[in-house]
Amino acid sequence: MAFSSVTQTLDPCQHTSESIPDNPDDHICSETTNPFSPESVANHESSLLDNPNGCLTTGARIERAWAHWKKLGEPKLIVAPMVDNSELPFRLLCRKYGAEAAYTPMLHSRIFSENEKYRSQEFTTCKEDRPLFVQFCANDPDTLLEAARKVEPYCDYVDINLGCPQRIAKRGNYGAFLMEKLPLVKSLVEKLALNLNVPVSCKIRLFPNLQDTLNYAKMLENAGCALLAVHGRTRDEKDGKKIRANWDAIRAVKNALRIPVLANGNIRHMDDVTRCLEETGVDGVLSAETLLENPALFAGFRTVDWVSDGGDGIRDAKLDQADLVVEYLKLCEKYPVPWRMIRAHVHKMLGEWFRVHPHVRADFNAQSILSFEFLYGMVDRLRELGVSRPLYVKDTV
Repeated sequence: MAFSSVTQTLDPCQHTSESIPDNPDDHICSETTNPFSPESVANHESSLLDNPNGCLTTGARIERAWAHWKKLGEPKLIVAPMVDNSELPFRLLCRKYGAEAAYTPMLHSRIFSENEKYRSQEFTTCKEDRPLFVQFCANDPDTLLEAARKVEPYCDYVDINLGCPQRIAKRGNYGAFLMEKLPLVKSLVEKLALNLNVPVSCKIRLFPNLQDTLNYAKMLENAGCALLAVHGRTRDEKDGKKIRANWDAIRAVKNALRIPVLANGNIRHMDDVTRCLEETGVDGVLSAETLLENPALFAGFRTVDWVSDGGDGIRDAKLDQADLVVEYLKLCEKYPVPWRMIRAHVHKMLGEWFRVHPHVRADFNAQSILSFEFLYGMVDRLRELGVSRPLYVKDTV
């Protein structure tokens, strides 16, 4: 990959003006294009005058949704949106290992619209980072549209987060806590569908009652949603390790809609991907938690936890999570992101290694200010201690 060069060092413990670059546009890595310059904004807004979405019939909108999806190559292996965890360097690492599309972390539409520093830190991309979904949480159509227009030229979908089940979403009145406010949800989708050139996608969770879920999905489609991702758990089913996602419900949604549908839940390795596609009939699969531990999942690699799942023919892939950490850190040096994100990824990828040597984890946690030198040194230290947690692959006949 040929990447544009950007350098930056950010300390998560310091949110002063000194920790923010003078020109936040430097962190949009799309070569020579500055997405937030007055010229770019003016040119983009003038192009909106030609947007024909408002004149399309339902059938034409469905045809356009599929035409766009096919133009992107119908990606089936997709990095799910993860707050603070699906940022540019991680997306690029996953893409290297088989991911065919990716979502950004959830962005707060109001803050994104108002705060230049937030935009410069939280949204970065580059020409290799496509197809790309940019996800926003929102509860105000005008504010959402303002945010969406800033990223529209640099993505393939603007996505509305309708599935976040966390308490912060309840306090902020967004995500899955809009499920009782269907007129508002409809207005969010319609506002974007009628005013953007890029398609609108949505990511939802299930209602406890299947028919409610189907009615919800159809409402979104009728409002202008061009692609729907379905997390196969309800808002109250937050523990993905204890509660299996409901693929039957996802299949029912797929059968009820005419637009592309993606499935999220129960993806631990590529055998799960194959089964999910077959059992649900969906057009693509999202993975979140498993990718955090194993960003090479979509290339066929699996952690030792899932070796027994695959039966015979599993062998050492000569790749481990420490190798992936080093690759990730190199991408972070080229495409800087806040240190809080880097810290979280290192914890996830080296979790098993830290359990063997908790004193190394304690030293890591004690670092209030991280550096790449320390992190590379920590990986070397773990290797010198004899830790080995290889990834495995399944032989193909």
